[in-house]
Amino acid sequence: MTDGPIIFLTHTAAESGAELAFTRMVIGLHHSGSDVSVLSTQDGPILDRLRAAGVPADCVVTDFDSSRVVIGGSLLRLAAGVRSMISTGVTIGRMARSTGANAIVAESTKALLMGTIASRRARIPLIWHVHDRVTTEFFGGMLAIIIRTLGAVVARGYIANSSATAETLWTLGKPLAVAYPGVELPEPSPRHQRPPANVRVCMIGRLTEWKGQDILLEALSLSAHAPHVTFVGGTHFGEEQYARDLAATAERLGIAERVTFTGHIDDPQRLLSDADIAVHCSRVTEPFGQVIVEALAGGCAVIAADAGGPREIINSGTDGVLVDCTGESAGHRLSEVLDELIGDPVLRTRLATAGVARSADFSIERTCVEAARVLPLHARARQPAVSEVDSDV
Repeated sequence: MTDGPIIFLTHTAAESGAELAFTRMVIGLHHSGSDVSVLSTQDGPILDRLRAAGVPADCVVTDFDSSRVVIGGSLLRLAAGVRSMISTGVTIGRMARSTGANAIVAESTKALLMGTIASRRARIPLIWHVHDRVTTEFFGGMLAIIIRTLGAVVARGYIANSSATAETLWTLGKPLAVAYPGVELPEPSPRHQRPPANVRVCMIGRLTEWKGQDILLEALSLSAHAPHVTFVGGTHFGEEQYARDLAATAERLGIAERVTFTGHIDDPQRLLSDADIAVHCSRVTEPFGQVIVEALAGGCAVIAADAGGPREIINSGTDGVLVDCTGESAGHRLSEVLDELIGDPVLRTRLATAGVARSADFSIERTCVEAARVLPLHARARQPAVSEVDSDV
């Protein structure tokens, strides 16, 4: 074991859920005095956030293009992408060895493959921080088996973002920490739930079919009430048609005048703080559900899908409501819950108040404490930035 930093390895620096979660954790570890750094195979906003917080964060300049390695992509592009990942892993291993790194933490499935090569080259442990449930739903049957097997063979330890994620892994008795993604909790402020005629509903999430925005639109069309609903979230490449379909569905159902699509917003907390009800209705089992915690912290009465990570966040009937969002009747079931909450401001107030208290269980500090059960942490020492020690990169 060396006395160098723990290197957190990611294949992307985009501001998506998993990247924001690990960024908050790394910054929390850094502020607590741990020696941590970040390597990414792409530059982007996440690296800017890390650098602004004082965390050493560098971009590995290689020919690796993560878009070549996608589920359902062409075999030729996949093969080229895998070759590039292996080459990148060799480079990262050389950099890790030069800095005397203590361990590598893979922050994605792609990072797991690169980290496997890098950790072997540097002769240091590889830890897998798992943000996705490794199931057929997400990866398909054969690929899920391959990923589980790779993790079982190469990982010395695991950090899972929920018990629902952990149960999809083959850990073989290796160290495992369930570290729920910590969120930046706002200062609690008094909230007043609106009367039924003026209720505002908010849903935050990328506009993609598995997130289930269309389920909420159907529920609104069936509701006995007429709340205004704000959908917050943009699209990734290839999802633009779904966004257009949502707008067309709102028109077809006759509810377009009370539906707003904001696109991506850097800080959606202000919208949550103005909403009475927040809805999460993913039709695919969610690994965790950071937006649920953010909605609880914002003082909303929360409705969430009754599967996976949300079950570990919400105590249904106490600090939120869980609803089955699968199958053809999902819209009807969601509509019934919406009508109950919209028509009962006292119930909304009770759930929202309990929800704010519940959100305190998901602090960044607690995330760091749980992750530290697996990470070989030690106090920071002055290390040269990785870009200073490897002129080939």
